[in-house]
Amino acid sequence: MNIYVLMKQTFDTEEKIVIANGAVSEDGAKFIINPYDEYAVEEAIRQKERHGGVITVVSAGPERTAEALRTALAMGADEAVLITDDRLSGDEYAVSRALAAYLGQQPADLVLGGNFSVDTGAGQVAVRVARLLNLAHTSSITKLNIADGRATVLRDAEGDTETLEVTLPALFTAQQGLNEPRYPSLPGIMKAKKKPFRQLTLDDLGLSEADIAPRTVRESLSLPPARQAGQLLSGDPQQQAAQLVHLLRTEAKAL
Repeated sequence: MNIYVLMKQTFDTEEKIVIANGAVSEDGAKFIINPYDEYAVEEAIRQKERHGGVITVVSAGPERTAEALRTALAMGADEAVLITDDRLSGDEYAVSRALAAYLGQQPADLVLGGNFSVDTGAGQVAVRVARLLNLAHTSSITKLNIADGRATVLRDAEGDTETLEVTLPALFTAQQGLNEPRYPSLPGIMKAKKKPFRQLTLDDLGLSEADIAPRTVRESLSLPPARQAGQLLSGDPQQQAAQLVHLLRTEAKAL
């Protein structure tokens, strides 16, 4: 089975976000595999353990993304591909076009990705790739069973669960609860250094800058205004209610 995992490198979820010159500052920041993509990597490894095959992790992003890909190799993936090009923006449309251009040339049986990335929360890239490649897809899965060329999945549906059966090849995005990702072992880290790692540009994929022109542009980025200190109202409940109404009218302008 040829398994491909779509990955993104994101800020560590414990990092403090700093805005500088209208953008998130990366100075000294720690980057990790997007947590939802980590579920996808783990599921790929589990499916390979059951059915055999080759796992290729794929990402489109800056050169620092290589670190996240090597972590996935240390977890148990077999190969890695990084699509990196100064002409490629972070726009979901552009990234999905680049990933689809690569995957369209591969004999994929199963494609996995995260439900969404924790930095933008858009949840668009994987399903856009499925659409571009005309692949059946199901998002937010919490269980995956494969047999006889078909996949049976449980899908998280806003507090409920759906059971779906899909013919392979297909694409699925992983929701929390699908599995518990493993930590890279020391032998795995050592083996990762020798595993195939390809770096591609738009030219390698036959794409021009016009092909991946972004459909969205971020015009500004800022932190929310600092909250004012709260006020403690004194007196009995009737007096406190009167003070609250007065403040809502005069300061908050809510009444």
